[in-house]
Amino acid sequence: MKYLDEFRDSELVQKLAEEIRRITTREWTIMEICGGQTHTIVRYDIEHLLPPSVSLIHGPGCPVCVTPLEMIDKALALAERPGVILTSYGDMLRVPGSKKDLLSVKAAGADVRMVYSPLDAVKIAEENPEKQVVFFAVGFETTAPANAMAAVEARRKNLTNFSLLCSHVLVPPAIDALLSDPETRIQAFLAAGHVCTIMGTGEYLPLAEKFKVPIVITGFEPVDILQGIWMAVRQLEAGEGRLENQYSRSVSTSGNPGAQTVIGTVFEISDRTWRGIGEIPASGFRISDNWADFDAERRFDLSGIHAIESPDCKSGLILQGKLKPAQCPAFGKTCIPEHPLGAPMVSSEGACAAYYRYSLHSELS
Repeated sequence: MKYLDEFRDSELVQKLAEEIRRITTREWTIMEICGGQTHTIVRYDIEHLLPPSVSLIHGPGCPVCVTPLEMIDKALALAERPGVILTSYGDMLRVPGSKKDLLSVKAAGADVRMVYSPLDAVKIAEENPEKQVVFFAVGFETTAPANAMAAVEARRKNLTNFSLLCSHVLVPPAIDALLSDPETRIQAFLAAGHVCTIMGTGEYLPLAEKFKVPIVITGFEPVDILQGIWMAVRQLEAGEGRLENQYSRSVSTSGNPGAQTVIGTVFEISDRTWRGIGEIPASGFRISDNWADFDAERRFDLSGIHAIESPDCKSGLILQGKLKPAQCPAFGKTCIPEHPLGAPMVSSEGACAAYYRYSLHSELS
């Protein structure tokens, strides 16, 4: 806790909250676009420290939550194929597909394994040459370097039984899509600090200039969040809309060039479908043609798998900041962690999971 205590200091939290109240003269709506930030906001009840005129809404900042139903069904189809070992982070195992989830197919006999790194999956492929090992590669730019490195390492080891089921999404195009919505209420963004640690700040400058909105790159602890809100409100009150970096202890202008290089080696930018939102142009990574041997979708020809979202799950509206979790009719009733309708209720970064865990009773009262 040595390096976290200062960012959870209650006295500093109160001072920042007081300063936000002091400078706020109008109503403002700010979206955080990271699931980790959402959990901090709900867990520490940060919204109730703010003046009523400052509203926080939650964006599509959970990569598990925005992974489309179709991609979950593709993972399920792979897991049920004879001779396949499907590997994944634990968050994905309980995300519902059209009819089942990965845990249920594992219980029925499929070889589904939770791993802590994509390099674990490479090791499994090396130890099981008679099996096809697939890693379910989900995430924002943050996890892309490790997933790309897994393919590089598999090629170095001459492994022909390893591939990635790739569902990477990118934050800046999502911000563009949200702000282009004529119904948007968003007046400022808290951007995800970990994404910018990898990619730097350059991609956000054109967005701030195009839409004239404050974009504050922000960390994940209570002091980070409140300082990010204060920086955003200060801009809004001054009629400004520019990029600022609250998370300077981790984020630089250029980001991590080494990580960017390995991403560019294996992946290329593509259109992506976001669960509950739809297709956003140039909003994801796909495996490039030079690395097609490591693309599970091409290796196993999964192009015929399609899925339709359940109308009972309002995750699309929640991920766009148009509903808060407790405003969904199913929240806490027909949708609970044990029987989720959608990923936001089971992902460790899902907004619905945060509300259910930390504020169910207050939100429903």
